[in-house]
Amino acid sequence: MLRKLYDWTMRLAERPNALPALGVFSFMESSFFPVPPDVMLIPMILARRDRAWLIATVCTVSSVLGALLGYFIGAVLFETLGRWVIDLYGLAAKVAEFQAFYDEYGLAVILIKGLTPIPFKLVTITSGAMHFNIPLFIAACVVTRGARFFLVAALLRAYGEPIRAFIEKRLTLLFFAFLILLIGGFAAIKYL
Repeated sequence: MLRKLYDWTMRLAERPNALPALGVFSFMESSFFPVPPDVMLIPMILARRDRAWLIATVCTVSSVLGALLGYFIGAVLFETLGRWVIDLYGLAAKVAEFQAFYDEYGLAVILIKGLTPIPFKLVTITSGAMHFNIPLFIAACVVTRGARFFLVAALLRAYGEPIRAFIEKRLTLLFFAFLILLIGGFAAIKYL
């Protein structure tokens, strides 16, 4: 089953509409969607290593634009939509604690959490709720998301075939590792 899903994803990654789809996916992930764009980013770069920098650019720009939507949700719609998104991920109990931590370490929070599997939407919504300096917020998002996506692009561009062979040989193991990272990101926020 995983092999069919992988093959399907690789075929989709080669289609002309894959880049706009990645943009939409990356945009949504920064503000409300639970799955990181890496599930599209990695196959797309593996399918078209010659376009690695373009793919990473689209992913980064879309993620930053999505982060601005998350910021808006936090700044203007926190008591309605923002709280609903936070509750949806079971993070309501952590909001006050996270806001207090955010008051002191806001820039570091954006930079560090943007690189980790911790849900970035929590960072963007909280940034808006805390009315974090918006030019600094945008710059931090560009740096952290760009670093993450361009690092993936650089590694896959340079070592694409060995990485692709590794992925294809260990598909089930990597799928479960990805799930553990995804769930671990949510658990890290919920229980730390």
